[in-house]
Amino acid sequence: MEKIALITGASRGIGAATALLAAQHGWAVAVNYLANEAAAQAVVDEIRAGGGTAIAVQADVANEGEILAMFQAVDTQLGRIGALVNNAGVVDVTARVDEMSTDRLRRMFDTNVIGSFVCAREAVRRMSRRYGGTGGAIVNVSSAASRLGSAHQYVDYAAAKGAIDTFTIGLAREVAAEGIRVNAVRPGLIETDIHASGGLPDRVRDLSHQVPMLRGGTANEVAEAIVWLMSPAASYTTATLMDVSGGR
Repeated sequence: MEKIALITGASRGIGAATALLAAQHGWAVAVNYLANEAAAQAVVDEIRAGGGTAIAVQADVANEGEILAMFQAVDTQLGRIGALVNNAGVVDVTARVDEMSTDRLRRMFDTNVIGSFVCAREAVRRMSRRYGGTGGAIVNVSSAASRLGSAHQYVDYAAAKGAIDTFTIGLAREVAAEGIRVNAVRPGLIETDIHASGGLPDRVRDLSHQVPMLRGGTANEVAEAIVWLMSPAASYTTATLMDVSGGR
């Protein structure tokens, strides 16, 4: 398996933490970003300063053409990938289902579900022994919301992550004999910027009393699980949904 990883949405939060940790474990990393080039380049610079290899690659995972261009850039600049982390995702402002527009729903599923499918499709075409590859690992970033439902906040986000759970199990069983392992992590309440983008900057603090460990998690704690699932240490682990949620 090639030690080249593509991590979507890696300019901040869980994606950035995963990129930095993967580099420490010897992975060459493609840091995908949507719009914040400076943040992505800062992650790349930190990896390079530590002696690692990294590039920044812009692409909107809701756009198939941009995904194809991103994979081509990684092929050219780094080589054939051995790991994909489907981390890019969006939330929206708190709303009930009866208040949601179809534009909101399309944005939610185009990015969080279809984008993950298309990225995985391109990764399989490069990793699978069926296509002359040497195997690899795909880690999807789901959410504890997939089993909690996120009522009164964002049921659409929870439903999208539920789709990711099902996708993970189905794809894992489809490509297991071709040398590809597919797993997901389901983070709980994690201290990242995504809550502010959904209009709830204090969400982790406000809900931490619901967590048996009585605190929110960190992006680094989720990254540890992702990088383990990418690694040979998880060689017999596939079709697994790993909760990183403090027991919630």
